[in-house]
Amino acid sequence: MKKLLCAALLLAILLTACGGEMVPPPPEVPDTPPAETPEAPPEPEEPEPPEDFGEAALQSLLEGMTLEEKVGQIFFVRVPAENALEDVTTYHLGGYLLFGRDTRDKTANDLIQAIASWQSQAVDYSTGIPLLIGVDEEGGSVVRVSSNPHLRSKKFSSPGKLWKEGLDALLRETREKSILLKSLGFNVNLAPVADVSTNSGDFIYDRTTGMDAEETADYTARVTEAQSFYGLGSVLKHFPGYGNNKDTHTGVAVDERSMETFLEQDFLPFQAGIAVEETVWPSGELRRLRPAVLVSHNIVNCMDPNLPASLSPEVHRILREDLGFDGVVMTDDLAMDAVSAYAADGNVAVMSIQAGNDLVVTTDYRTQIPRVIQAVKDGALEEEAVDAACLRVLRWKLELGLLERTEEGTLRSAL
Repeated sequence: MKKLLCAALLLAILLTACGGEMVPPPPEVPDTPPAETPEAPPEPEEPEPPEDFGEAALQSLLEGMTLEEKVGQIFFVRVPAENALEDVTTYHLGGYLLFGRDTRDKTANDLIQAIASWQSQAVDYSTGIPLLIGVDEEGGSVVRVSSNPHLRSKKFSSPGKLWKEGLDALLRETREKSILLKSLGFNVNLAPVADVSTNSGDFIYDRTTGMDAEETADYTARVTEAQSFYGLGSVLKHFPGYGNNKDTHTGVAVDERSMETFLEQDFLPFQAGIAVEETVWPSGELRRLRPAVLVSHNIVNCMDPNLPASLSPEVHRILREDLGFDGVVMTDDLAMDAVSAYAADGNVAVMSIQAGNDLVVTTDYRTQIPRVIQAVKDGALEEEAVDAACLRVLRWKLELGLLERTEEGTLRSAL
């Protein structure tokens, strides 16, 4: 890990010093057709090799975990103001999300050392499984890293501004953003914003391209692919599409649009991002790195008039079955006002897992994790649901390069 930290620190300092100097684009991988070979007699059929990324090893890792460890792994939580290091072990956390409070006035070295300490705690004193380290670095009005002049001389541009400047500008800035985040220790960027909005009066407009569904879909695919190239996990948000709804941080938003609107417009960018699965990494290796999808708290009447999307089994069914998504699904922050009224006895995390989420994003994890564990013990939540969610999270960590296979076929930390 020391070598990784030194290299990361040097890269972060160089990027900070140059204030946005771009790196050259990665070399193109030529399409070389396979050489023709003479026909050969058919050979006896052999058993198919196991799936890539070690499914058997993932299952073995899961089976060796306690209930408390599995539940902790499906929580992707805001870094607490106090006891961040201790909570990694106490709650067996799956990941930390950093906000402006966590990056403000920090130098690159400050941030690198803090993230490295959390990772060391997870690997050496908890589950042995590295943490997801995430941030909202969308560009424009939502920037947690580039808002700090110690980390970058100016904020990353908004999606709308970049899209208008052209594809080259978009790819250059996405490359720089990916390299900077990775050098600091992040492995997940909660971006791109895949919402379609063409009305400047919409709450979500400034965070989108401001373009129609087709152009937003192109943008979503380009950013997802560029981030994946550098091993940075993407999160497509906010499914099923934010539209013209109001801010769910402060209350309930009800979406009255028709299913046809979602099928013809809002789903298109998510489908484009989901389709980006395999990427040629800088090493020349073809790797699979699926994006995750974040589900909003909007109540979408044409899908489920009774529950916010983040708590709705039907919305998750549509994402899984109709859109064919098999990667990690996460909630928006469950501490937001838009969902609190819908959770029986405050068990909002239990409801979110029952709905089909794999990662629970919340500030209130110290309350919610014990409630999920108790719900499993009481039979109110099936342990199989926790297992399925945890397995997807572990698989994503493997795809992100946080886990690696040993010669014996088991999995261990890659950090």
